[in-house]
Amino acid sequence: MGKTAVVVIGHGSRRASSNARFVDLVHAYQQRRSELQVSYGYIELAEPAMSDALRQAAADAEEVIVLPMQLFHALHVKNDIPMAVEAVRTEFPEVKFHAADALGAHPSLAALAYQRGTETGLLPAEDPDEVAVVMVGRGSSDPGANSDFYKVVRLFSEGRGLKWVIPCYLALADPRLPDALELVARVRPKHLLIVPYFLLTGVLIERIRETVDAFIKAYPWMGASIAEPLGLDERLFEVFDERIEQAITGQHALPCDTCKYRIELPGQEEHVGGLKSLLWSQRHQFTHNQTMPHEHAHATMDKHVLVCGNVDCAERGSIALISKLRDSLKARGLRKEVIVTRTACMGRCGEGPTVAVYPDGIWYRGVLPQDAEELIDEHLTGDRIVGRLVDNIM
Repeated sequence: MGKTAVVVIGHGSRRASSNARFVDLVHAYQQRRSELQVSYGYIELAEPAMSDALRQAAADAEEVIVLPMQLFHALHVKNDIPMAVEAVRTEFPEVKFHAADALGAHPSLAALAYQRGTETGLLPAEDPDEVAVVMVGRGSSDPGANSDFYKVVRLFSEGRGLKWVIPCYLALADPRLPDALELVARVRPKHLLIVPYFLLTGVLIERIRETVDAFIKAYPWMGASIAEPLGLDERLFEVFDERIEQAITGQHALPCDTCKYRIELPGQEEHVGGLKSLLWSQRHQFTHNQTMPHEHAHATMDKHVLVCGNVDCAERGSIALISKLRDSLKARGLRKEVIVTRTACMGRCGEGPTVAVYPDGIWYRGVLPQDAEELIDEHLTGDRIVGRLVDNIM
């Protein structure tokens, strides 16, 4: 007893590789702060769950600091983590619990993102007209989180002689990445730099690469580079230190000024209220936890291919396409890794056969039986989009 414990809270992923990167980061921070008892837990989709991690830390410490490894203040930081802390606090009344703030719009992290940009060789730009920067955030249904990302973009660009720095999101908020790329193309810069504002490499970074690859095929005259995410860095760990110190001293409480669960914001009025926020958080955790694989679950598929089998697409060859995809995948020993499913109408009548590939979120149109091998070689096994057939990227 007597030690101070720090529990780093990650989101959690179904991908073991993504969780492994998070664990590596936690271990690196533990080595840096050997005087602390550093462990980790996940909000969802992976083990240990944050409540279990908090209980384990509290069983062997007098003080527990909960450190969210979240870039911005959204649902998880505002509701899920405080609820878990409060539940465990009642089980360990003799232990002091401190909830640290999210990493937030911190100048050090914006500077780290700029450094990742310089590592591509495009920054600093000798001619501001020649390099356009597109910064990509995750996107949130929480206006406060989205506005904090805009703050980071300004911190990234201020005083650095950049003319075009365009913020965008992958999901849940506009503008989306494809829209931002199209906007930048009209400026006709010589080079395009995409800066993902993410902590670690994972499926979202892969999605960015796929989107940029498709864009470059449409605009081959424009060079494009993608910077690395923030990753392990001393500046990131210094922000960890700062948040921990603020939590212990009480200098930095969780933000409420722009919280959509407490303040009526345009388009978010239905979320206001303690009970509504509680139900929203509980429902979110429940629905995600229901998708966790049980102990007897089969091996997960790598890709799920949906092929429209409705009348219009069937007349254009979708049934033969399904058969050819399945036969070829079986011949390659990929029948369990890639599942092909015939669906009802997918809402693209007159443009079929329509094919959607998940979890990648790529929709194709006009896919004929003779395209089956190319689709398998390029996308299903090579993770390269078949640009000429793309209809939409989710």
